Amino acid sequence: MQAWVAALAEVLAPSTVEVVVRHVSSVFKAAVLDRLIPSSPTQGIKLPKKEPREIVPLDVEQVRAIADAIQPRYGALVVLMAATGIRPGEAFGLSNDRVDWLQRSIRVDRQLVTVGNVAQFGPPKTAASHRVIPVPDFILQRLSAHVREHPPGVHGLLFTNAKEEMIQRKRFGEVWRQTMKRLDFECSGPHQLRHHYASLLIQHGESVKVVQKRLGHASASETLDTYSHLWPDSEDSTRRAVEAAYATESAGKSQLKGLH
Repeated sequence: MQAWVAALAEVLAPSTVEVVVRHVSSVFKAAVLDRLIPSSPTQGIKLPKKEPREIVPLDVEQVRAIADAIQPRYGALVVLMAATGIRPGEAFGLSNDRVDWLQRSIRVDRQLVTVGNVAQFGPPKTAASHRVIPVPDFILQRLSAHVREHPPGVHGLLFTNAKEEMIQRKRFGEVWRQTMKRLDFECSGPHQLRHHYASLLIQHGESVKVVQKRLGHASASETLDTYSHLWPDSEDSTRRAVEAAYATESAGKSQLKGLH
């Protein structure tokens, strides 16, 4: 198993290797529970080390450029992902009944996954990924315009491909890369839209716990590991807090002296 993981690491990114090993490990764990094998051969497996890298999120103008340049039927999809932080698979699996137009929110309780060459519904990435996300008014307006032009397709999905079928991640990835090439943007995959959303929340003062909840991260540490470099430096705010405290104390003493 360790040799197999080492072979995977030669062709896949460390994070992808981790996902593959996690799925294989779950199969062996089930086999142990069914008493088909005495123990899991994935125990003690060492995964390839993830190289730390700082995420540089897209800015608002870049997001607008992508939404305008991509195939028209995907423009609203791009804006939605950028304004809610939902994962691509969660966006592909979003149906009309999961949009609360009155409460201005969307419910994430599933995602669209591709098994072989077939797109199908699956559970969200983690238990914490089940969430309700507040949606700005302009997004609802954009979705409403999208629905008028592209009525919900199979299973009431808001977004489908040109054949009005479920969107496959690989096919959408090709559309995304073509768009990035035309715009001459240095950008990886559509997951960058999720990073953009996180950066907006952080920029406007949302706490770690709020960002964690909106993104559906399993823990606050996952949020910090990914985005800690985006939070503003706290040195100045620390200085102001201490200065304010002592300024208040000094002012109080001055008033007492005045009374005497």
